[in-house]
Amino acid sequence: MAFQPIVDVETGRAFAFEALVRGGNGQSAAEVLSGVSSENRYAFDQRCRVAAIEGAVAAGILDTGAKLSINFLPNAVYSPAACIQLTLKTARATGLPIDRLIFEFTENEEMIDTDHVKNIVETYRTMGFGTAIDDFGAGHAGLGLLAKFQTDYIKLDMELVRGIEASLPRRMIVEGVIRIANSLGIVIIAEGIETLAEYDILRAMGVRYFQGYLLARPGFDRLPVIDLPSRSFAAVA
Repeated sequence: MAFQPIVDVETGRAFAFEALVRGGNGQSAAEVLSGVSSENRYAFDQRCRVAAIEGAVAAGILDTGAKLSINFLPNAVYSPAACIQLTLKTARATGLPIDRLIFEFTENEEMIDTDHVKNIVETYRTMGFGTAIDDFGAGHAGLGLLAKFQTDYIKLDMELVRGIEASLPRRMIVEGVIRIANSLGIVIIAEGIETLAEYDILRAMGVRYFQGYLLARPGFDRLPVIDLPSRSFAAVA
């Protein structure tokens, strides 16, 4: 696993670290995921959860107070209560409190049964986990998915924020999503932030949580150091 911080720019600290799957020889997530099939999806999902927790604890996440965000495959979960047992066992064994776990799923994965996904999200939230929609604004669902159930967090897809300072349509769409999220009590996370211009305009829109190369690249088997834009951080000094 590689770990990339989701930064709370009002404190300058990591709010969470997202666990990003990598191959044993450094293969990218895309390469690893290309080998996932219906036959091995469940085992892969389970192994990723274990590797994320064990790797984050080994890297020192318990000393940071940050949460751990784990990607999961909704189509690999046949029963939310049953499929979470290994995750709970691993969290207990490593000393990671379960209220520091966030489970995020991408809407790029086709939702075969949205009622099933809704059940997963509601079950996880009842158990004390955070939940997030990753890559919001790109994929098979979007606002229709959000109308059916609400997660704790929405991660804006990088295609929505890329070059947002020069695109009126992108700004209007993101402003609308932020207004909807605020009304529903959902926290917005802007991911894929690579430039100061993107950062500045999203910050001006009221976004507090950021993830992207501008702030920190993923660290393989380690928690990377955050490089926060200096002019955004006066409140902590």
